[in-house]
Amino acid sequence: MNRSDMSSTGAIADYCKRLFKAAARYASPSLLAAAAVLAISAAALFVKPYIGMADNGDYFRILYSNGIYFSAPDYSKQQFGYFIKDYGIFQYYNDAGVSLYSSQSLFVRQALQLNIWFLDARTFDIRTQAAIYLILYTVAVYMLVEALTWRAPAKRGYIIAALAVFIFGDTAYTAYFNSFYSEALMLIMSLFMLASGLLIYRGRFNDYTMLAVFVISSLLLVTSKQQNAPFGILIALFGIWLLLARSNRPYRLSAAGGLTLLLIVSIASYALIPQEFVNINKYHAMTRGVLPDSSDPEQSLKSMGIDGQYSLLSGTTYYDPYTTIDVNSNKMLTEFYGKFGFGKVLAYYATHPDQAGRMLNLAAQGAFTTRPETMGNYEKSEGLAFGAQTHFFSLYSMLKKALTPKTFGFIFLWAIIVVGLYMPSFVSAVRTKNRRQAVRLPLLLTMILLGLAGIAISIVGAGDADLAKHEFMFTIVFDLVTFITVSDALSGCLWRNVPTHLNTAPSATTAA
Repeated sequence: MNRSDMSSTGAIADYCKRLFKAAARYASPSLLAAAAVLAISAAALFVKPYIGMADNGDYFRILYSNGIYFSAPDYSKQQFGYFIKDYGIFQYYNDAGVSLYSSQSLFVRQALQLNIWFLDARTFDIRTQAAIYLILYTVAVYMLVEALTWRAPAKRGYIIAALAVFIFGDTAYTAYFNSFYSEALMLIMSLFMLASGLLIYRGRFNDYTMLAVFVISSLLLVTSKQQNAPFGILIALFGIWLLLARSNRPYRLSAAGGLTLLLIVSIASYALIPQEFVNINKYHAMTRGVLPDSSDPEQSLKSMGIDGQYSLLSGTTYYDPYTTIDVNSNKMLTEFYGKFGFGKVLAYYATHPDQAGRMLNLAAQGAFTTRPETMGNYEKSEGLAFGAQTHFFSLYSMLKKALTPKTFGFIFLWAIIVVGLYMPSFVSAVRTKNRRQAVRLPLLLTMILLGLAGIAISIVGAGDADLAKHEFMFTIVFDLVTFITVSDALSGCLWRNVPTHLNTAPSATTAA
């Protein structure tokens, strides 16, 4: 390297150093991370070419009951391949009943009302909903990074912030905001839930406010999708540690009330699942799960009290136009659907571990895919190929999909390593009777269990039908828990507990 090159390199290094000092003076790592995610996502969602998600046939479940309808003349031909941003708004009587109870409707209706007030009373622009989601997501990212960088050394804090942008600014995630899939709400509420729990652990912000955020985000997560109903039980179990974080009576009563409400809502959400959807999932649990991988399909059916002749349905889906029997017939209701429940399917896999192992490995192949390959991201007007997907700010999701081992053994090993890394700090907190510091491991363990439950529920509830999309909860959990583990390693607090509001360590915005 000659002298001029060295001089140029030194100038660049000096400029970067001055830029870093300026950023550290005026913006915290959490603020910069939130601002960067906001800017990147806004560019993808609101600047042409608009990025969104094509409809795979599920949109009808949420649209009509909320006063919106498909208005594009060739809508069915664009399904799976193209993102559609404009929909019609019912002007008069809407006789569509509620086909699915979901907290997602709260946000769809809010977006619809804002659209009518400020844009158009006849055409719904889905970007109105995306704007609501993005504002919430930005706040969630801020809270998460704040929980990990508060009172941390500045340089490490900004590295963590950059990592957060790299992962959570990924378009494979934010493209869901321009869609009617519940995955968008699941992503946002998972971040809020985990961030608020970590902020209670750190003693950052008001505990009652963070407890309220934790309970509300958990409720919205559990009720966002029918398969999420069992999550409420797991979250409530962690909530016991959250309840113990403080000893004063008002806080514990508030926590106990919130957790009790979460359990009740979780049970009610499961009970309100329409029978039609239960039958669809039962059909796929058998024809796309148990039967295709069984060495003796007829015997597998007989073990659950079902006539072996129904093995002819193996490999089919509920939506196939031509089947050997009408899937909605009374015969199917009495001789097939009525003969088993999801408990029997779970028991079957428990007594056939080899088959269960193969299904888990099959699930692992799609567990690290953030964006299903079958849905396009562009509008048809962009002139791109049917099903074309964007690569704009998608490096993380592409690397994860390409490099992560696709076996359930890796998932299990990952979970064990994470728990093992955090165990010393948890044991130390228990021994010193520091209830607040004992919150972190149970919180992360609960997230891991939510991810594993997402995989199990997908297999038991629907076999391999649309498996990658059904495993979205695990995708979120893997990224969140891995991000937190790496961040804590960078901060030097994997094996020890971090400062709380009672400590006097320097803040991330002022430390050298």
